[in-house]
Amino acid sequence: MVPSGIPPRILCIGIPVRDLTFRVEAVPTRGSKSNASHLAEICGGNALNAAIAIARLGGRVAFAGPMGDARETSSGFILERMAAEGIDTAHIVRMPDVTTPVSAIMIEPSGERTLTIYRDPALWSVKLPEPGELLANSHAVLVESRCSAFATSLCTEARRRGIPVIVGVDRAMALQDGLLTTASHLLFASEQAQETAGIADDGAALKRLAALTPAFLAATRGPRGTIWLNDVGELEETAAFPVRAVDTLGAGDVFHGAFALGLAEGKGLREALRFAAAAAALKCAGHGGGLAAPQRVEVEDLLQGRL
Repeated sequence: MVPSGIPPRILCIGIPVRDLTFRVEAVPTRGSKSNASHLAEICGGNALNAAIAIARLGGRVAFAGPMGDARETSSGFILERMAAEGIDTAHIVRMPDVTTPVSAIMIEPSGERTLTIYRDPALWSVKLPEPGELLANSHAVLVESRCSAFATSLCTEARRRGIPVIVGVDRAMALQDGLLTTASHLLFASEQAQETAGIADDGAALKRLAALTPAFLAATRGPRGTIWLNDVGELEETAAFPVRAVDTLGAGDVFHGAFALGLAEGKGLREALRFAAAAAALKCAGHGGGLAAPQRVEVEDLLQGRL
């Protein structure tokens, strides 16, 4: 239980990325060249985008995960941005002679994004600090699904301590993945839910996965809202907020961060999902990936119909 008046502390686990974003009229065809109308250099990565959202929505955030060599300009750039957002970076592990991930992202006028990314394979060999250090005073853990190799044991200890573990899933999971059963909440993107379950229908996929894990299960579907299973195994839906999307990069991550914060604040599932939907919609209305995450007052205004 979070003491009254003290914001909850969320531990985010992931791999930060340096994003180069290009606004284009259309993604170039294979072998062609085209000009971009705008270039921005931002920090990104699933858990980092979520961490930025949590901080802007009023939560306290600590970040853990691997980052490249301290001599790199990419890692220095990301750390400066994290400090500006008020994110605790004391638990980031610097890895000598390893490259911090970099991505190139093309964003079309519709807001749809196409990207390519390089992640140094050595990043997955990271050893995180001890659980006692990381979990102290944490009210929830939010982790990228791709970090299972180095985060599952920590998440298992968090669950043993009664701390919720929210997993943001943006790629298919193996059915033997430790996070699949360790998590208390699994937030899939629609395509990844279907691919993981091997069923081409969101609702049926969630029901198939429910036979494999005791976790809360949901699938986000962009403008079509979120489908999820309630505590008696029935499908429910949370509508998306209508918005003119200009940049969908990081929208799912902002959703995950807002949902985790909502749970840590004591919100019920329906309220936390609606809170997350509002935050994600506002993010899509602005350029900048996760750096377009909204402030708390903006989300509250949207929820109250004042926007």
